[in-house]
Amino acid sequence: MDSLKDHFLIAMPSLDDTFFERSVIYICEHDQKGAMGLMVNRPIGVEVEDLLEQMELYLSPEFVFSLDSQVLIGGPVAPERGFVLHTPQQHWVNSTEISEDIMLTSSRDILASIGSDKSPENFVVALGYSGWSKDQLEQEIADNTWLTIKATPELLFNVEPEQMWLMATQQLGFDIWQMSSQVGHA
Repeated sequence: MDSLKDHFLIAMPSLDDTFFERSVIYICEHDQKGAMGLMVNRPIGVEVEDLLEQMELYLSPEFVFSLDSQVLIGGPVAPERGFVLHTPQQHWVNSTEISEDIMLTSSRDILASIGSDKSPENFVVALGYSGWSKDQLEQEIADNTWLTIKATPELLFNVEPEQMWLMATQQLGFDIWQMSSQVGHA
């Protein structure tokens, strides 16, 4: 299977009543060792501004968020660890380029920049991550647990988390509710 890095995993309706129900996960890494991604559509009920205050990082008084910036649940693994997906900037040495449009940072310095003139134009803050061991994600896809689409910055940064699953499923080009969760065998 080709790498799903810089793709979205879209939870099938069959994941009802699970941690990943109606989730959209942005895949940050995917190679022969496994995969790592961030769920990007499940707010934890804390605003980014409040998280920054808890960390004793304060916004410039003139800074106003363009979106309702909420901290998201990135996944069940290491929920105390923070991750920021953001638009590219040259001066972040601890950032990993995932695509020409998206970078991943887990260091505190990017959070300190939010609300200043060094802030990335767009960002998503998540706590925890979703991880798969070798061949686990491939098996889950074969089992019809996930659908995949190429990620876009528009969907990642410009859609409210609560609308993301529906918007992502619409990009598939068919009604996801018409799909069966049964795997067909010839």
